[in-house]
Amino acid sequence: MTWSPRHPTDLVQTVGSLRRGPADPTYLRDASGAVWRTTRTDEGVATLRFTQPAADELRCEGWGPGARAAVATAPDVLGERDDPATFAPRIGLLDDAHRRNPGLRIPRTGRVFESLVPAILEQKVISVQAHDSWRTLVWRFGEEAPGPTPRRMRVTPSPSRWASIPTWEWHKAGVDPRRARTIANAARYASRLEEAAGMSTTDAAARLTLMPGVGAWTAAEVAQRAFGDADALSVGDYHLSNYVGHALWGRDMTDDEMLEAMTPWAGHRYRVVRLLEAAGVRGRPRRGPRMSFVDHRAI
Repeated sequence: MTWSPRHPTDLVQTVGSLRRGPADPTYLRDASGAVWRTTRTDEGVATLRFTQPAADELRCEGWGPGARAAVATAPDVLGERDDPATFAPRIGLLDDAHRRNPGLRIPRTGRVFESLVPAILEQKVISVQAHDSWRTLVWRFGEEAPGPTPRRMRVTPSPSRWASIPTWEWHKAGVDPRRARTIANAARYASRLEEAAGMSTTDAAARLTLMPGVGAWTAAEVAQRAFGDADALSVGDYHLSNYVGHALWGRDMTDDEMLEAMTPWAGHRYRVVRLLEAAGVRGRPRRGPRMSFVDHRAI
């Protein structure tokens, strides 16, 4: 499939937010600049190769039994539904970030459970630890990626496979029993969770947070990727309120203060965060406490 996006689109900036760590087995950027990504569809597993031959041209190729269905979603994955037209930067810092990153779009995969699992793994632990757990579990229980991938890749396990992972395997991957139970339970209701992709943002959040262990932060992380929600702010994040507070106002903030201060950008609050990050804007000076690494394998 080849198409011209309706808004300026930068392939790597847009799809890069779907990568879970630098060694994610489901994501690869090759030497030519092409992005390879694996996924699951209702028709089976698939490998996708995204390229950008020209600034106004995007292309997607697919392999595997789910290739047809996966390729059909490629425009959404590269932000076709994301409409920045109503975004008003309002301040010079954001205006500059928006002008320098015109092709940053919010992707929409439509795959809810696929986004939920890594979000649960990232609950209450540092990113490097969560990414290590994701990498370990996908390599151990996922499927070999179809197609001529530049190097070996994996497809994330099916919901039934996630639900059947033994306790000791979670332990070896550094995942505590609470997060393991949350994933296994969500896997049993995966088909109901997938229905959230067709709901309003409010109803989708309600459906997700019905799951034990899935709160507002996790639901927002899913909305950012599965629903392409440009307003999904990860409230409850260990660093976010202080990052945004210092980036935009030069001080620490609580979640409530951040929510109030972000009111002028309602509808685009996640976009604001993405733009700040893309522009390399620094947040809070690194002098406060950091979340510590907890090795659950030693517990």
